[in-house]
Amino acid sequence: ARTAASRMAPDDRRRQLIGIGLRMLTERPIQELSVDAVAAEAGISRGLLFHYFPTKGRYYDAVLDAAVRRTLRNTEADSGIEGEAGLQQTVTRFYEQVDRRRDSYLALIFGNGALPLGGSRVQSVRRTFAERVLGMLGEPASCLPTAHAWFAYMEDRALQWAGTAEHKRMPLSAEVTHTIAALHGLLALSHSMPR
Repeated sequence: ARTAASRMAPDDRRRQLIGIGLRMLTERPIQELSVDAVAAEAGISRGLLFHYFPTKGRYYDAVLDAAVRRTLRNTEADSGIEGEAGLQQTVTRFYEQVDRRRDSYLALIFGNGALPLGGSRVQSVRRTFAERVLGMLGEPASCLPTAHAWFAYMEDRALQWAGTAEHKRMPLSAEVTHTIAALHGLLALSHSMPR
């Protein structure tokens, strides 16, 4: 098995190692991700893992970057769906993503320790989502600060909702309706402000 594993093309091996890290990230925070366990699952040595990712930090960075891409991909509305329907779909998918991967999302956004967590990755998720929503609604770029602030509100609500026992939660549809209403309220306020 090790011989077959060692023959994998470099890009395929990197994808495999990142995929293993992503799967493990659903079970534990990034700081607890063991490169030894990743290497063992891939059927390679720890040393070979470090051939593809020179340091543990670089490996963690690659996994976190992939987690950001996955979050943005999983929360995107279907192609061709715009306006309120697209907004409804993307907000619903965001709540579902946070519900499925709450601990991983917390680690991605609020990670701790000496690792360079958050920062530009957090801004990438928030800004991309805010820009996406404004584009769907045909709102001007001048509303980006409003949409960005709204995303932080939605993110906090989604984390609280996902952390609540299912029998005590507001139904997802009601939560999404509330969150979208909050966006429209903030956009209306933004439009009424003197420029």
